[in-house]
Amino acid sequence: MTPETVMALGRQAVEVALMLSGPMLLTALLIGLLVSVFQAATQINEATLSFIPKLVGTFLVLILAGPWMLQLFVDYVRQLIEKIPQMIG
Repeated sequence: MTPETVMALGRQAVEVALMLSGPMLLTALLIGLLVSVFQAATQINEATLSFIPKLVGTFLVLILAGPWMLQLFVDYVRQLIEKIPQMIG
C-alpha cells in the first residue's frame, strides 16, 4: 500500500466523519446561538437553559437525517471492503 493510498483513505475518512457529524453540530450551534440571544435580550442567566433545546434539536436532526447518514456510512464501508484486494496486491 502506497503512502498516496493511505492519504486518500484518511482524507475520505475525515470527509465522511465531517459529513456525518455536520448536521447535528450545526443544529446545536444554531440553537445555542438563538438561546444565547434570547438570554441576552431577557437577561436570564441560566446556564442549563440551552441544554434541552439543543438535545431536542439534535435528536430531531438525527431522526430526519439518520437514513441519509446511515446510507453514507454503509456506502463508505462497502467501498472500503471492495478496495481490500487492490490495497493488498
